[in-house]
Amino acid sequence: MEALLLGIYSFFVWLIFIKFKWLPWNTATQVTVAIIPIVALTALILALNVFAPSSADVRVYRFTVPIVSQVRGRVVEVPIEEGNVPVKKGDVLFRIDPTPYQLQVNTLKAQLENAGAQERELQESLKGAQAKIAEAKSAIAQSTARIGEVTARLDLARMRVEQHRELANTGAGTKFELEQAEATVLELSGQLAAARSSEAQARAAERQAVASREQVQQKLGAKVNGEFAQVAQIRAQLENAEWELEQTTTRSPCDCYVVNLQLRAGGFVAGLPFNPVMTLVETTGSVVALYNQNELHQVAPGNEAEFTLNTLPGRVIKGKVNSVVWASGAGQLPATGTVPMTGVLTAPPQRFAVKFDIAEKDQAVFMAPGAAGSAAIYTERLHAIHIIRKVILRVGALLNYLVLKLH
Repeated sequence: MEALLLGIYSFFVWLIFIKFKWLPWNTATQVTVAIIPIVALTALILALNVFAPSSADVRVYRFTVPIVSQVRGRVVEVPIEEGNVPVKKGDVLFRIDPTPYQLQVNTLKAQLENAGAQERELQESLKGAQAKIAEAKSAIAQSTARIGEVTARLDLARMRVEQHRELANTGAGTKFELEQAEATVLELSGQLAAARSSEAQARAAERQAVASREQVQQKLGAKVNGEFAQVAQIRAQLENAEWELEQTTTRSPCDCYVVNLQLRAGGFVAGLPFNPVMTLVETTGSVVALYNQNELHQVAPGNEAEFTLNTLPGRVIKGKVNSVVWASGAGQLPATGTVPMTGVLTAPPQRFAVKFDIAEKDQAVFMAPGAAGSAAIYTERLHAIHIIRKVILRVGALLNYLVLKLH
């Protein structure tokens, strides 16, 4: 661009001083003609670098996603292709033989049903123990009442024995009546002993039923979130097994394309976090330009920007400044016990990155990760000189068509 401006300037000098001789071509005019382009170009370049700063170091960055299998097994299908074939979010990347994981799910489902049956059996046992306790309490009450009844009759029978003995001694009563009364006492004593034995048996049955109830309640009392502990444990194992079964099909986490695809059907994946089987590159990324630190004091988010890429000769991509990353590695001190090095050993000032937002009309343009190029930012001041920077940028984009190699 500078050469073009010098050519235009030289043409007008030739017209004024040589062709039409409107001014004399002497030493004074010659010095003036030589000084004007030097001063003008110097002022123009300085103004351009401040109000339309450019960068010859543009980079296209895209996040990569290394794909690691969550489970181990034999690969049975890889339905994707490597290259620029897009993969949508949710598309199948590869499948592992699900047979062992399906068998584990089936086994745990059977165990869950068995545990549920055991819980229901314990519930029935609890009901049975409570019924036995009620039955034992009823038997105790009946035995207690029987003991009271027999005790009262026994006391009366003993009193009658004493009465018949007195009558027999005086001759007013017979010996037969006395013996009959004594037999009644013996019979009632046996009934009392039987009633007390029944009461003891009923109380023993009650204690046994209470112990059985407490044992069942203890088993049923072990709960997790209100669920029988054994059922909850197997259900958790089943959910994990179902999750592992689902992970036998690995799907794309993003809209990407595949690179470094080395996986084939019949291969074995180990399910280790440091063993990626392929790499996905996101279809969207970031474009960053690096600027010297004193070039950015007029730059603000929202400023118009343009950039070119070496991979797209002649193409100018429009955008806006998203942000200036006001940080660099030189401003970071590592957490160590050593004193920071200063003085002549200090690293030179590093550049700052400016991140661009791509214009909507250019968002579909394929920008390869790692592609390099040039960029320009147009600030809010001196719009008149922006056209010069735009021309320079477009000339550079056209020069990308030139492949300068000697072989």
